[in-house]
Amino acid sequence: MRITQGQFSFLPDLTDEQIAKQVQYAIENNWAVNIEFTDDPHPRNTYWEMWGLPMFDIKDAAAVMTELQSCRKVYGDRYIRISASDASHGWESLRMSFIVNRPAEEPGFDLERQEVDGRNIRYTTRSYATNKPSGQRYSS
Repeated sequence: MRITQGQFSFLPDLTDEQIAKQVQYAIENNWAVNIEFTDDPHPRNTYWEMWGLPMFDIKDAAAVMTELQSCRKVYGDRYIRISASDASHGWESLRMSFIVNRPAEEPGFDLERQEVDGRNIRYTTRSYATNKPSGQRYSS
């Protein structure tokens, strides 16, 4: 099952050249770029681990790409995304977010259906990845 989150989620994975162009676009718009990673891609898990600090004053996408390569060396078996935030209005607004790295196997989600009072039905989505402890979810 392919996780579809963020921009470009229904397209084939972006090449590093395409990623660099998107990052450069963010930089030209004065957006702060950051790299994040997780082993729990649940759609409500919006707080991924941050790789380093947000990059505010960079002028070239090469700096972000270097950090991305470093993150891939350490967490290449997890989901990695690039996000860009705009603070021009006095608060941070997410302007761009897309996945740039995926584990070799994406286990998908379980949809639990529960019938409750009357005819009401509740649904719960749970990532199969969380069946294993954090840090061991994508290792063989």
